[in-house]
Amino acid sequence: MTAESSVSVENPRELSNRIAMGRAIWREFVVGFASQLAELRLGFTQLAALYALAESATTTIGDLADMIGRSPSATSRLVHGLVRRGLVAARRDIEDRRMRSLELSGEGRAMLALVDRARADQFISVVRVLPPSERTLVAMAVTALANRAISRRGKLRRVPDEPLF
Repeated sequence: MTAESSVSVENPRELSNRIAMGRAIWREFVVGFASQLAELRLGFTQLAALYALAESATTTIGDLADMIGRSPSATSRLVHGLVRRGLVAARRDIEDRRMRSLELSGEGRAMLALVDRARADQFISVVRVLPPSERTLVAMAVTALANRAISRRGKLRRVPDEPLF
């Protein structure tokens, strides 16, 4: 760390300014995200369930409840709505009829692709106005964060080194 960077981080005014800038960016992303979810008639917890299911081949309601931090009964109701919409497929376990295995349907994968594309477009529209040197810094930072993202199961997920812009 250089002396210059340690000074700017320790300066309360500079830190406050950085927090305010981060909050402004976060607010723009959250408002856009909330608007898209409303258009899709999809709640945040439903979206979390879809992403959790996308990470595994099949899972049970109990496992999904653990992944998204909800009770099994609340998760069961949530899954019922997603199954009704065709976003999730649920099958009774052959050995234990009380158990249902869940997996993301083709429609569910298409929904996630739509959400991902809109979020990427929103991010790119914010970054595109930056000068090329700053875009490069943002791309490097996002790549570093993505390469170090650790799933809840503790597995390191590597993202291919591809340019963001």
